[in-house]
Amino acid sequence: MYKISLITGDGIGPELSESAISVLNTIHDKLDLKFDITKLSAGDKALSETGKALPDETVENIKQSDVCLKAPVGESAADVIVVLRRMLDLYANIRPAKSYPHMPALRDDIDLVIVRENTEDLYTGKEFSLGDSAVALRIISEKASKRIAKYAFETAKQRDSMRKVTCVHKSNVMRVTDGLFAKSCIDVSKDYPDITFEEMYVDACAMNLIRQPEQFDVVVTTNLFGDILSDESSQVVGGLGMAPAANIGDKFALFEPVHGAAFDIAGQNMANPSSFLLSIKMMLDWLGNKHNDSKCIDVGQKLESTIFDLVKSGVKTKDIGGDKTTSEFTKQIVENIS
Repeated sequence: MYKISLITGDGIGPELSESAISVLNTIHDKLDLKFDITKLSAGDKALSETGKALPDETVENIKQSDVCLKAPVGESAADVIVVLRRMLDLYANIRPAKSYPHMPALRDDIDLVIVRENTEDLYTGKEFSLGDSAVALRIISEKASKRIAKYAFETAKQRDSMRKVTCVHKSNVMRVTDGLFAKSCIDVSKDYPDITFEEMYVDACAMNLIRQPEQFDVVVTTNLFGDILSDESSQVVGGLGMAPAANIGDKFALFEPVHGAAFDIAGQNMANPSSFLLSIKMMLDWLGNKHNDSKCIDVGQKLESTIFDLVKSGVKTKDIGGDKTTSEFTKQIVENIS
């Protein structure tokens, strides 16, 4: 039995969490893959109730679990996810971007993944004032760069795709920091002669994600560039509603939808849960690989194909132009996966 810690979040987070629980309970009961789910508080509501966006009790429960699911949280998101990434050394942020039927994607053959270094760069928050100027320190290390490059190449090996890694940087301007990142990726690429390797400047990558998104397979890049490009790639395939994400370390992982808490539609039972449910698929893949549990991987594939077939049939929630509520959409997933 796998112990799952579930941060229920803010805004539409609790609604999406109930959708996730329904699907996990169905997998538990009908597909005989056992879970023990603990609901936890973090985010704006936790901050107002306890004085901490990430309460100590939540942290301890997460550490005692096998894996964590996190629904979207509100304005205190940085005090939750950024802290957990550093605390648990979740150095790889994985953002797939895939075309799904009846979604406003630029093309129907897009299937790429952005592998983003998750612990360094400007996101360490090392900023200070210097006279009338503001200064931020950009930290890029060889260790972290090679670690994320290796993860990208291993990802390319496992994918049923073109087996290509694109290293994205801006070393023509930031010659020291991005120069180190690029060199680290080049060094790692020598250990993977069967994987095609290329480099691309970040501005060219941003353009080509619009112009030729089907030409990308695995993109590896730094923290800030990865944050921007992964949102762009999500929009290329139709928006954040079908965009899952993983934060992965050597010993632990956290999975979450990409989108925010959407307070404007909270409580209206209209939010698309697909991003969160596809995050569960990524969670099952990770658990299966970590514990050599092929059943996890098989169930994850079944969940994704169920979502694919449902949206292919034209079923959508109200927030993306359909007529289904969150609970109706979830009920259909549950019935089909059974």
